[in-house]
Amino acid sequence: MSAAQDAFALASALVGTQEGTGEWFEIDQARVNAFADATLDHQFIHVDPEAAKATPFGGPIAHGFLTLSMLVHLSKTIQQNPEVFKGAVMGVNYGMDKVRFISPVPVGSRVRASSVISDVVLKDANTIQMKKTLTVEIEGVSKPALIAEWITLTVYG
Repeated sequence: MSAAQDAFALASALVGTQEGTGEWFEIDQARVNAFADATLDHQFIHVDPEAAKATPFGGPIAHGFLTLSMLVHLSKTIQQNPEVFKGAVMGVNYGMDKVRFISPVPVGSRVRASSVISDVVLKDANTIQMKKTLTVEIEGVSKPALIAEWITLTVYG
């Protein structure tokens, strides 16, 4: 069997199980401002703390897409089965099937992600496609910030 076929068998057995929960990460105003600069989205609810106090949020909130983009970092802190990636030469984003922004992320709050493997497909002899359902929680908030179905391709040597 190829490395991809081995990984497919291992990952398929994990479908529906919780991979784990990652580490907390603070979303500070400097990061929000940098994201606003990068995306040209300078809406006051993100970058003007004084004006944002008058909104229902009571202060500035992170861009939803900033929280979504943090999945790259947040997912790296989730313990994964290293055997699934044995022989991998690269991984790439393939897309998202579904993203829902459920709760705003107040600037200064901490977030972390948890992951469940939702689906695994052997695309060819050297490639698997994996869908994970990631939930980003906000410390001290009952509803999550977002839930996303993230699809990646992993290519094996």
